[in-house]
Amino acid sequence: GNIEILNLDMKPGDTLKVKGKIHPDTVGFSINLGCNSRDLAFHFNPRFNESVIVCNSKCSDSWQTEHRDHHLPFYRGCTVKFFIEMLSDRFRVKLPDGHEVYFPNRHSYRRISYVSIMGGLKVISFKL
Repeated sequence: GNIEILNLDMKPGDTLKVKGKIHPDTVGFSINLGCNSRDLAFHFNPRFNESVIVCNSKCSDSWQTEHRDHHLPFYRGCTVKFFIEMLSDRFRVKLPDGHEVYFPNRHSYRRISYVSIMGGLKVISFKL
């Protein structure tokens, strides 16, 4: 159930609202924001086998330095709702329990045109 959108128009101040059901047997899922699959401003990747949320960016198909947050407030088989907000200098993810994850806008993108949702998340709703 992977989703890829190539004509998103996300700018600083915009919030992406994602609601989905996590597959009961998944190792994780990822949400990627950027220009295309090779250039990502923000990679959001909860990994259930490691109990961690990994955030990263990608430039010309090369991953950069990972940021790891060991606060994972959801689990396999549950329905989740979270928000990804694009600020001028960083991304803010509001998790279901109120915890927030911040990740810098390393490439200073002013516009995000690409989004993909991959792995074990069945999207119920998706709104910008």
